[in-house]
Amino acid sequence: MGNLAKPKNRALFLASVAVTGAFAGAAVWLFFFAMEHGIDYLWTEIPQMLGVASPELASGPFGFLPYPFFVCLLGGLLIGLYEKMTGTKTDDLNQVMAKVKRDCRYPYDNLGKLSLAALLPLLFGGSIGPEAGLTGVIAGLCSWVGDRMRCFGAEFRQLTLLGTQAALTALFTAPVFGFVAPLAGSADGQGADDDEDSASDEITIKLPKAQKTVVYGIAIAGGLGTYLLLGQLMGGGMGMPRFEAAQVGNLELAWLIPLALIGTVCGWLYFVSEHASEALAHAMGEHPVIKAMLAGLALAICGTVLPYTMFAGETQADVLMETYMTIPAGVLIATGLVKAMLTPALINMGWRGGHFFPVIFSGVSLGYGLAVFTGADPVFCVAVCTASMMGAVMRQPVMVVGLLLMCFPLKGIVCMIIAAVIAAGIPLPKPLRK
Repeated sequence: MGNLAKPKNRALFLASVAVTGAFAGAAVWLFFFAMEHGIDYLWTEIPQMLGVASPELASGPFGFLPYPFFVCLLGGLLIGLYEKMTGTKTDDLNQVMAKVKRDCRYPYDNLGKLSLAALLPLLFGGSIGPEAGLTGVIAGLCSWVGDRMRCFGAEFRQLTLLGTQAALTALFTAPVFGFVAPLAGSADGQGADDDEDSASDEITIKLPKAQKTVVYGIAIAGGLGTYLLLGQLMGGGMGMPRFEAAQVGNLELAWLIPLALIGTVCGWLYFVSEHASEALAHAMGEHPVIKAMLAGLALAICGTVLPYTMFAGETQADVLMETYMTIPAGVLIATGLVKAMLTPALINMGWRGGHFFPVIFSGVSLGYGLAVFTGADPVFCVAVCTASMMGAVMRQPVMVVGLLLMCFPLKGIVCMIIAAVIAAGIPLPKPLRK
């Protein structure tokens, strides 16, 4: 069997790493491109046509008053039926990371079904992120490629890890988070295993640590570069919001700890909803259609009253930057709180996906609302509230910083680190712990 000690195989491996990273970035862009166009057609073009046909109902946030109820209930029906008929359930991001780290691979026997299962809740307005299902699909594809190249060396099994790093980097446009999370075996850093050695009956020639870092960097650069290039050339794509410079004066410093504590408590609401919805889902038993339609009804009600509680939140965050001054502070704060509770409820009731994008948007909305209320700098408030909410949910300030590092300017990053440490350092109330 060949191995990476041979220069030819080493060169082939490095080329495969670059191609794997580029492939992962392209897959992320393609998924987002399809999602954005599907959402635009379903939530913009169709309700506009219905509003023209029925002018008396041409009102509400989507241009046709009862539209969220039609679409969200239909979405719940389709999501529930799809799960019932195929048995397909997407793993959450922590499960994907754990499998990739433990096994150096991810199952690829149902990638088509997993892709559709990941896309459906997003198209129908679910307050969930695309990161969980999409990362699993890309990890599976990279495993398929790695399995077919093992004749050149067992190190080719690392293509799954490398593809996952590239996918997360492109998803969040956050290279630090994309680098760290797969190595930790967890999207939030919990349950990380520092022992990189695992028993294997295959001969694996490990690269030195310095060379491994270069290899990981090649994959990440390939993924992020391809994703950004396709976005520039063809449009589409999404990612973390980018905020302008923060002004940090005496007023902002006086509000730093209070805002961090408010964000922490709001982050706890995520766990309140998670525990309550888990109990409800367990009590309802194996009835995926009923559970998914109930979740769709809750989503429609929330979306009709507070439109920004729908969808993942990455596009809405950019819109909110320009329009938050036109929205009452109470509405912004309520949107942040409701969205933080809606996301885990949807996930547990069958609308499976990630929680990172929605929780980040919850912090953004909460921060803008508190900025209007307090008069403090809006970017400062957003940085502190977002970091503290993520710190309360993730419990790992290092992972929070890695995820949000490219969102805020330098002054915002310092405040963000302090807020994340405060939130993660306050123990969860016992009833909210698993």
